[in-house]
Amino acid sequence: MIGAVPEDSAPRGASRYDAIIATFVGVCALCVSGYTAHVQRQQVRAAVWPILEFDSSNAPDIHFTLANKGVGPAIIRHVILKVDDNPVKNWREALEILLGPGRHHASESDMNGRVLAAGESMTVLAPLDSAGKPLTFDESNLDWVKMNKDRERITVEICYCSTLGECWTLRAGGSGRSSTVAGRCPTPSAISFQQ
Repeated sequence: MIGAVPEDSAPRGASRYDAIIATFVGVCALCVSGYTAHVQRQQVRAAVWPILEFDSSNAPDIHFTLANKGVGPAIIRHVILKVDDNPVKNWREALEILLGPGRHHASESDMNGRVLAAGESMTVLAPLDSAGKPLTFDESNLDWVKMNKDRERITVEICYCSTLGECWTLRAGGSGRSSTVAGRCPTPSAISFQQ
């Protein structure tokens, strides 16, 4: 005959202890997975972060450039170009303010609506002489002298976004340059640059 097994009350206490330990381990695993997701999101943000720079130069010729120095593409959503803190609609208007009325020759590239790849740089304006050649260093050329002196009067505000939808506003020209976080880019208005 098989004898009866006496009931033991110890497993009931042990099962409570096991449940508390299992719950604690589950909460810890949830915290670790949440933190891992946060770190991965930060890594993705860093992997697509664009950094725009707007600059002018007089060597070897006078030109204005826009470059993406970041690691991700920059989607340009809105541009305001100013001469003496007054918005202009296009490069022709800017050149008339800088060089005076008349026909001014230049090679231009549009900025609005562009996507600049990481490491990409583009010349957005290169003033030309009457023969269609770049304004290279020549102190006897009055257009070169004037443009070289007055190129610092041009400033830009460019709102651009990453592929994740995070946006920044670049304010550059003259003697300063800064980028600030923008919640979103403004919609085009009467003062928006058309090119």
